Amino acid sequence: MNSQFKKGALELIVLLIIKKDDQYGYSLVQNISRYMTIAEGTVYPILRRLVKSGELTTYYQPSTEGPARKYYKMTDQGNERLTLLLEEWGAFSKAVNQFIKESDDNAKN
Repeated sequence: MNSQFKKGALELIVLLIIKKDDQYGYSLVQNISRYMTIAEGTVYPILRRLVKSGELTTYYQPSTEGPARKYYKMTDQGNERLTLLLEEWGAFSKAVNQFIKESDDNAKN
């Protein structure tokens, strides 16, 4: 998958997953990896930025497999950001799909 496509969509994907369930970093990477290849180091800068800007908050939860895990939780501001990103994604994908359709229509002529 094109890395630029992934880069543009990762914030949206991160927020979608965390909205469903609070996540710790590694679990988030595993969730994303179900559908696309991603380096673990790609997600953490996004998480830090979203915490710093107030879209996510963090808390620690004890783990049976080592030290406590840092979980990320959506805030109200994060829900607003997700709504905005979903609207923008819808408009973007509609525009791209239109170009694809027009390209297919031209190829048939």
